[in-house]
Amino acid sequence: MSQNTPPAEIADLLQENRSFAPSTEFQAQAIVRDESVYALAERDPEAFWAGLADELEWFTKWTQILDWKPPHAKWFVGGTLNASVNCVDRHIRGARRNKAAIVWEGEPGDRRTLTYFDLYRQVSQFANVMKSLGVKRGDRVAVYLPLIPELAIAMLACARIGAVHSVVFGGFSSESLRDRINDAQATLLITADGGWRRGQVVPLKQMADEALQGTPSIKDVIVVQRLHGSPVEIHIKEGRDH
Repeated sequence: MSQNTPPAEIADLLQENRSFAPSTEFQAQAIVRDESVYALAERDPEAFWAGLADELEWFTKWTQILDWKPPHAKWFVGGTLNASVNCVDRHIRGARRNKAAIVWEGEPGDRRTLTYFDLYRQVSQFANVMKSLGVKRGDRVAVYLPLIPELAIAMLACARIGAVHSVVFGGFSSESLRDRINDAQATLLITADGGWRRGQVVPLKQMADEALQGTPSIKDVIVVQRLHGSPVEIHIKEGRDH
């Protein structure tokens, strides 16, 4: 057996020839129910994907749909767009403006609903906050938040100004956060005083402060107030924390 050949018991597990068709009930709930879309995509893949891309808003239209030099592929060569604009802005110009974009319920039972226009305003506002702190295109932003709407708002705001966001799971330790900040050389950290996970309070800001003792690239920290009255004490460092 060669070095790259898996043992027989592992190789057997890599064989899978079964198929699992969706149930009629599942198919009835699908957004795309017309299976002719597969034939259309197979007949002319470039035209198919160009048609879908036309539904987005482009700053600059592409000059070539696909540049395919195996094993490398470049789609929509020459085109430029913004992910935040396409996720938010294009929906506020029509009937979706006042429809729910985010329906959220927190672990303690608190609820928030943001319409597309609400989301647009908050994303735009937060993008300007980051710009006021000197964050610019190409800068890295670390995001260490619980599962709250501000997580999506922060990511969309980063995309809006061209900053690169690195999302660090809110259950990770301070050491894991420190390493990811240093790997990215992030200049801004977005965190919260804390959050809830399985009924327990996670002191995110306390763990972030531990991580920040070894992250020289961080210039500013933005703290979301999530706990609202929880006994967890947090420290705000003058000139760094906002």
